[in-house]
Amino acid sequence: MLVLNCATKLLTLEKVLKSHFPESLKVYGAVMNINRGNPFQKEVVLDSWPDFKAVVTRRQKEAETDNLDHYTNGYAVFYKDVRAYQRLLEEPDVINWDQVFHIQGLQSELYDVSKAVANSKQLDVKLTSSKAVRLSLVSAPPDTSLLRSSPPRLTYLSVADADLLNRTWSRGGNEQCLRYIANLISCFPSVCVRDENGSPVSWSITDQFATICHGYTLPEHRRKGYSQLVALTLARKLHSRGFPMQGNVLDDNVASISLLKTIKAEFLPCRFHRLILTPAALSSQVHL
Repeated sequence: MLVLNCATKLLTLEKVLKSHFPESLKVYGAVMNINRGNPFQKEVVLDSWPDFKAVVTRRQKEAETDNLDHYTNGYAVFYKDVRAYQRLLEEPDVINWDQVFHIQGLQSELYDVSKAVANSKQLDVKLTSSKAVRLSLVSAPPDTSLLRSSPPRLTYLSVADADLLNRTWSRGGNEQCLRYIANLISCFPSVCVRDENGSPVSWSITDQFATICHGYTLPEHRRKGYSQLVALTLARKLHSRGFPMQGNVLDDNVASISLLKTIKAEFLPCRFHRLILTPAALSSQVHL
């Protein structure tokens, strides 16, 4: 195991990962954030350098942690050789197996290998698999004519909005998610539409892996074009900063899939996998 701390090597890694799209997108996004101020206190672990076969991004050990916070306790994985990834998992200091955490990536063997190692350590594993997408700039620029009258107005989220996002996110509704969303809003780009009272009615945020997530419009404000406006605006904001315009969508989320097709998003050949791993000692306390 090797923790990569050298700034020059981290920039080299970023370039190498780019040559392995789309499977490397999640790790690439995390490494980009590390190389641009590291607001989420992440670090990179590899099996070797420079000829690595497996790479994992994780929270720095000195970062403040909550053992029940599987949102923040996130690992992104990319491997050229799945056996190298398994060996990395089995090393004692790569993963904190005493907390609830998640592993994510875009490679098909990720679940089976991670589950096998986790089961040997008596952890429960919950899998979510979804479509992986990349947005493009093929679509026309966002139609801001919707917001020529003010309000509503196109702007960004603030930490004060975190409670609303926590209550409306299908993965949220708990203390850990509230804190996680507040941190995402503080650290990464977001876009929202606010009504005449200044309250968000449609929004999307960016996570620690540079993935667009939690795109949502309040039911009473749907069919006004806000979702498309927010998605395209955030995608262009990320593109202007050099980040990939990536996202994930559940197979049964018909409305979001339709929106993505409308804005000419590319549905990738690989799928997104998120594994939430829970030690038996914490199973009664965690919100999944």
